[in-house]
Amino acid sequence: MTTDVSGLTQLGHATSQPASPEAAMLETVPNPQPGVPYCVRFTAPEFTSLCPMTGQPDFAHLVIDYVPDALLVESKSLKLFLTAFRNHGAFHEDCTVGIGRRLVAAAQPLWLRIGGYWYPRGGIPIDVFYATGPAPAGVWIPPQEVPGYRGRG
Repeated sequence: MTTDVSGLTQLGHATSQPASPEAAMLETVPNPQPGVPYCVRFTAPEFTSLCPMTGQPDFAHLVIDYVPDALLVESKSLKLFLTAFRNHGAFHEDCTVGIGRRLVAAAQPLWLRIGGYWYPRGGIPIDVFYATGPAPAGVWIPPQEVPGYRGRG
């Protein structure tokens, strides 16, 4: 089975880093298993953005789960989209929920959730969660199981 990738502009091409998350293009490909309910997971353990107030770097471990409908998120475009946050100032909540909403707009999945597990700044870790609703029945959705921040201990 082959998937039509003829409309993609990033996969298989030299692609420069987007200047901002807004400028980044999330691309999709047809789901090769339409009508089969399954979960796709992307994990980005080294996500970075900037604090909008101080300009200091913020770090997070992102876990994105989705149940596709007709489209899949093309992973190179997702990588470029996520790295576009490296020089982008936004609060943890805005980054996490904004990423989830952009993915929903691009791929129109049956369901999506994102967990943003942010490392401490000022001694307080912040975890942010967004979901489009309850997970579809009959689809195995693994737990995210990212441990809470424990410091050195």
